[in-house]
Amino acid sequence: MTRLLLRHARLATFDGASGWGLVDDGALLIDGGHIAWLGADAALQACVQADHEINLQGALLTPGLIDAHTHLVYGGDRAAEFEQRLQGASYEAIARAGGGIRSTVAATRAASETQLFADAANRARTLHREGVTTIEIKSGYGLSEEAEARCLRVARRLGAELPITVRSTSLAAHALPPEYAGRADDYVTDACHWLAAQQATGLVDAVDAFCDTIGFTPAQTTRVFEAARALGLPVKLHAEQLSNQHGAALAARFGALSCDHLEHLDVEGIAAMKASGTVAMLLPGSYYFLRETKLPPVAALREAGVPLAIATDHNPGSSPTLSLLLMLHMACTLFRLTPEEAWRGVTVNAARALGLADRGRLAPGQRADLVAWDAAHPRELAYRFGHNPCRRVWCAGVESLPA
Repeated sequence: MTRLLLRHARLATFDGASGWGLVDDGALLIDGGHIAWLGADAALQACVQADHEINLQGALLTPGLIDAHTHLVYGGDRAAEFEQRLQGASYEAIARAGGGIRSTVAATRAASETQLFADAANRARTLHREGVTTIEIKSGYGLSEEAEARCLRVARRLGAELPITVRSTSLAAHALPPEYAGRADDYVTDACHWLAAQQATGLVDAVDAFCDTIGFTPAQTTRVFEAARALGLPVKLHAEQLSNQHGAALAARFGALSCDHLEHLDVEGIAAMKASGTVAMLLPGSYYFLRETKLPPVAALREAGVPLAIATDHNPGSSPTLSLLLMLHMACTLFRLTPEEAWRGVTVNAARALGLADRGRLAPGQRADLVAWDAAHPRELAYRFGHNPCRRVWCAGVESLPA
């Protein structure tokens, strides 16, 4: 395999517990899809030999961005509901009236697998053009055995056909489909049974659930997690978004990779997440779009040492954004993260939220997912919004978005 040497870049390695890890006028050697060496360009030795060199002319070089919470595969849109909310209807009221997730379920079930793939591929390419090299994609808009499997197949196909890593998560416990009205426990029983087939056919990497007033109860969520644990699948949870159901503490008992949203998280939940090493996944897009006013307890999470991650939560109903760079900015302006915290939230800690130890930092042995930016310092990307300074992208050492 070709050994590629990138020279004359400013490296932001994030290699260490804190700090940017900056290397001015740096160089980085890629071999076999991984980083073989990095350091100051002046420190290059004769043993650092390459088949090809690229002079990045002072560009900023960072790890590839990781969008660790998306719902990228679905049919239709919910622009009409956006208008309803602006006229005073709440997200919960729309959902209880048959809108919300259920309306997307109907559109997703009606769409062909070919159409679902085409639409999701366009969304993934948009994220990739902003430097995203790894995406987590949840199901949860099919809500039947066949439709959930179809959405997960689309996610797997995206990872196979696009120059981007896709991690797929089963989210059948997202909402109650209409054919199970009044029979939530029966639906949870069936959804747990679907997991075995999803795992056997290689469609799923993790299991998620929505534990809230318009989702599933803690007892029902526990059943989903027990089924996942029996199959050896890691779990994560939509927790404490609209109310405090103590879902974060529940998820932490199962060693959850992440708990996501967390606006109503309490001190007990924070302590449980700290003890289990669970990542706090902050989703400023949905907070902004739904015009929420209760902030997640960022200061308390920070003080407890809970890792903070950031994602787009791309979905048609509450966060229709396709810009992780905008989320980087919003995490700073809305949630008061520092630029470094926000950056670690889309690199190091986002990788941790997906259970991936081979990316998110620039260090020897790490996967060579890299982005070159027209910027002098990473904080510029958190400072500005509404622009895209992404210059070039490499996925596993292969250039996927050339200059």
